[in-house]
Amino acid sequence: MTFLKPGLSDFIDILIIALVIYKMFTIVSKNGGTQILFVVGILFVLYISSTFLNLKMMAGFLKLLKDYWILALLILFQPEIRNFLLRFGRTEDLSSLFRRRTKFRYSSLLEAISTMSFNKTGALILIENKQKLDNFIATGEIIDSNLSSKLLLTIFNNKTILHDGAIIIRDHRVHAVKVILPHTNNLEYKQKFGTRHLAAIGATEITDAFAIIVSEETGRISTAQNGEIYTNVSTEELAQRIPDATRI
Repeated sequence: MTFLKPGLSDFIDILIIALVIYKMFTIVSKNGGTQILFVVGILFVLYISSTFLNLKMMAGFLKLLKDYWILALLILFQPEIRNFLLRFGRTEDLSSLFRRRTKFRYSSLLEAISTMSFNKTGALILIENKQKLDNFIATGEIIDSNLSSKLLLTIFNNKTILHDGAIIIRDHRVHAVKVILPHTNNLEYKQKFGTRHLAAIGATEITDAFAIIVSEETGRISTAQNGEIYTNVSTEELAQRIPDATRI
């Protein structure tokens, strides 16, 4: 009955497979293509290692995944494959599509943020994703206007009555202004940041929205998502972050 007595390698085997399964669910839930590729690479390395170290349970589990890897990749990359096929069917080439998408959807927003950063005009912008922000919108004023650089600069001009609070962008339109957002309770952030940054962090802790902040004191641009804040973001970085972080 010695086969019932687990050895050290068995404990290591079980621990590794538990950690791998947990990490897979965590990363895949974020729905990031680069992260998924990273997982596939890690699984490949673990498969080779388990063969050399004679981790039978791990090797069996990874072999099962290997047998269905094509189906798994099709499922995981379904949104990316669908978007690629849709774009491929159009007359423009792929690079021009990406350029037109960025320029058409975000150029006015980037232009306004760049100007506000240069002029040290404080701003807080929340871009709605899949989760509706109706609870936040109810605290402000709905204007539902076209997104333009001039409109954003006018709203956040400190001589206007609309500059206080945040604005919410929904479906590429300035949907609401003077919106009040909840502040984060994170003590570490409270010691470092002002009200705009704390509101951006707090709103993204409980929603999937993407926040952009311009500091009134320094003019520096920051972004927040999933309760995490990134400071000193350049306009070039922001141009990349917006499409990656939003589904609009």
